[in-house]
Amino acid sequence: MSDYRLGLYEKAMPLELDWTTRLNSVKQAGFDYLEISIDETDVRLARLDWTETEINEVIDAIIVTDVPIHSICLSAHRKYPLGSHDAKTIEKALIIMEKALLLASRLGVRFIQLAGYDVYYETSDEGTRTRFSNNLKKCVELSARYGIPMGFETMETPFMDTVAKSMHYVNEVDSCYLQVYPDLGNLTNASLIYHHDVLADIRLGNGHYLAAHLKETEPGVYRDMHYGDGHVKFHSAIECFKELGVRMFVAEFWYKAPSDWEKICKDSSLFLRKELDSIYNHQ
Repeated sequence: MSDYRLGLYEKAMPLELDWTTRLNSVKQAGFDYLEISIDETDVRLARLDWTETEINEVIDAIIVTDVPIHSICLSAHRKYPLGSHDAKTIEKALIIMEKALLLASRLGVRFIQLAGYDVYYETSDEGTRTRFSNNLKKCVELSARYGIPMGFETMETPFMDTVAKSMHYVNEVDSCYLQVYPDLGNLTNASLIYHHDVLADIRLGNGHYLAAHLKETEPGVYRDMHYGDGHVKFHSAIECFKELGVRMFVAEFWYKAPSDWEKICKDSSLFLRKELDSIYNHQ
């Protein structure tokens, strides 16, 4: 048995797949589990209002394929941010949070990745940061109620693009239900912006990691890259994550039509497995 688990980000595959096909594709590509997305699009936001029949269809697919859904990437707060200037937007953000937690509990999801934005389409200021902090505490209370931990994703914007910035809020809230779930590609780009060592930043989250996103980037480019084409030093970062007790990872990349997405998924699994196996399973 491997000493780690490697998941696949749902958006690496076409949206139109049914759940049995999607989960089978995860297994065939060499991954252990799926991370699903609840983003700002209507089609994925609609998952928060799934009927019992729709939820059971997903559960049946999990049972049939023996591929679990262990995490949710909740990026819907980009459109409905916790720090918004608009009270109705904040109300929507909190509703999204509770519905995501309820969905997670029904699907057997272990944790939720929370987007580290105070606002995205609005201007960030002292007010947005204060509201984010206050409403984050409400989210953590909901998280504790459902027993589903949340971890901050380190983003591509200055508000929360480092582990250090994530830990500011983790320490402020001081709850086991709020942790860190960083994006290694974003951390790598941030290390160039702020001229610090990415491994030193990662170590600041010691004791507070749920998992880590493994994503390829290059300076100024944050997505849509193939592994090995960018500047992310996966080996040294994974070694650091291992030292800090991280045992779950997700490969984050995106499907773009037209493409041989099944081959891309398999190639990505092989690339990351080579790095992970050399560190976690080396005898």
